[in-house]
Amino acid sequence: MIIQSTRVYVAGSFMKAAIETDGTAIIKVHPYGSVETDRDYGDRRIVPGFIDIHCHGAYGWDTNEATPEGLKTWAKRIPSEGVTTFLATTVTQHKDVLLKAVQNVAEVKAEHHAGKDGADILGIHFEGPYLNLKHKGAQPPEAIVPPSVEEFKEYQNAADGNIRVITLAPENDPEFALTRYCAATGVRVSIGHTDATYEEAMLAAANGAVSITHTYNAQTPLNHRANGVVGAALRLRNLYSEIICDCAHSTPEALNIFFTSKGRDKAIMISDALMCKGFKVGDKFIFGGHEVEIYPDGCAHLNDIPEHSIAGSTMHTNDGLRNLVEKALVPFEYAINACTLNPAAMLGEDDHLGKIAVRYDADMVVLNDDYSVEETFCKGVPQLH
Repeated sequence: MIIQSTRVYVAGSFMKAAIETDGTAIIKVHPYGSVETDRDYGDRRIVPGFIDIHCHGAYGWDTNEATPEGLKTWAKRIPSEGVTTFLATTVTQHKDVLLKAVQNVAEVKAEHHAGKDGADILGIHFEGPYLNLKHKGAQPPEAIVPPSVEEFKEYQNAADGNIRVITLAPENDPEFALTRYCAATGVRVSIGHTDATYEEAMLAAANGAVSITHTYNAQTPLNHRANGVVGAALRLRNLYSEIICDCAHSTPEALNIFFTSKGRDKAIMISDALMCKGFKVGDKFIFGGHEVEIYPDGCAHLNDIPEHSIAGSTMHTNDGLRNLVEKALVPFEYAINACTLNPAAMLGEDDHLGKIAVRYDADMVVLNDDYSVEETFCKGVPQLH
């Protein structure tokens, strides 16, 4: 298949080009108008496919539910927002629930054909249960436990090695044992739901942590005398940092400050979306054993605690991109990298994901000027027509 546009995003800039694929990968980029095309998208933007490394569910389904059809439906529908690759993300729960959840992802993934079956299920983001109660957010407190290398091995075995990222509170990890074990076995460690000091975050990075989970949320804040995990996210240039870009978890101004500090290479946009995504204000669901409701701000809020704290988002990734560029006034290159090349690089997949270039997977999104998705290609297969 050959598609073309006058605005194809290549090497940090837009150019007129035609993209030829062999069904799964990009095999050649032609000058615009030089070859016969199957689809001409005019002046619509063609950008790399979006990668969401932190999303709990959508369309009424949650990773922890361990329902094969739910995960398959999620993968089939998520290209509608431009996502071509994602990590199914757990939430803290008791051991029996988590074992079933990661096993389900592994089993579905083993039979899943990205493109024909929708977005690529790249693996699992294991958020909890090794968190700090003080910054639990919506994580069920009754299931939070101390980090354990031996227990994590059980989870990874049940997942058939598919846990790619783990969020943990490093201050609760004695001698950084689990952090070091995960780093040594290729699992990316992300600092989150944590009461760590700036210094403890630095030590975690020195012992193998590579990222910070949903920066600003569920962690020690930046103070000019106690810099906290937020300070580490902003200051440590080699540390990746996730950010939820719905303008509710963090204001547009906070998003601008974050991207100004992190630059174009280390920021990662996440949706942190729950099963509520795809539903309307007022709809209620059970998340981690607790009732959540979609509020007018677009977030899911916990209903069983007085402050009605945010539990997660319902954000579509293409809307997050629009928020960054149009509301937070983040340069387009920084914003697009945050949902394409940067998550690919953090996972060590940037040799075939995150770019429009020869030998890269044919994962592409055609965007209208209002950031709505005209078409998504997963491994060269069109998803919306």
